[in-house]
Amino acid sequence: MDIKGTVTIVTGSSSGIGAATVRRLASKGGNVVVNYSRSEGPARKVAEECEAMGAEVLVCRADVSDDADCKRLARETMDKWGRIDGLVNNAGTTKFVDHTDLDGLSADDFLGIYRVNLVGPYQMIRAVAPHMKAGGRGGVVNVSSIAGVMGTGSSIAYAASKGALNTMTLSLARSLGPEIRINTVCPGFVAGDWLRQGLGAERYDNTLANLKKNNALANVATPETVAQAIVGFLENADLVTGEFMMVDGGGHLGAVPLRAR
Repeated sequence: MDIKGTVTIVTGSSSGIGAATVRRLASKGGNVVVNYSRSEGPARKVAEECEAMGAEVLVCRADVSDDADCKRLARETMDKWGRIDGLVNNAGTTKFVDHTDLDGLSADDFLGIYRVNLVGPYQMIRAVAPHMKAGGRGGVVNVSSIAGVMGTGSSIAYAASKGALNTMTLSLARSLGPEIRINTVCPGFVAGDWLRQGLGAERYDNTLANLKKNNALANVATPETVAQAIVGFLENADLVTGEFMMVDGGGHLGAVPLRAR
């Protein structure tokens, strides 16, 4: 679909991948909902940047783990524009725990991560689906992770939640067509402050250097390259649904043989 004039909700868009996505949509003439759960100041700054590009913007606080908040987010979007063309389920959470530390995760940790990373996207899709169907079309992009494919990442609970999100993408792509397309991007290591804080500076720097050395494309993802893939699913994939795109510089392929260098 042509992004110009469309309305897209991007959850968790006060920073990182979400912020990069609303900026990219705004640069293409799209109108956007900047969503946050706690960081109002950064969300409003992102909104100002989008407005400077000519976009109409709604800033809305909502916690995607709360079904009432999801319904309100959809309702406020409809009240402003009378349409919802796109949804990007980007809001996510984790707990950094080494995979060998089985005592590092509790049942409550799993449930808390699942509420945001899996139940949240489900509730958001459920909230917007009637409006997209009434409009005759809609595009949803779930932001998953290579962790959900490879069983890696910040914790076992996080990897499991993203694996479940991938499966849910397939289920909903079947059930919500033909009006609604649902696809998923699976970023690998995403350079930026979030991972640096989670991993610690030394581990972050070492991992980044190792991936740039061994990835097939000798690079890693950034919020902007992930946003490029997300918007590509919305803009250039009218006959694509239930698909996954790994955005990791080829990291999922394994280390590149020396002869290839």
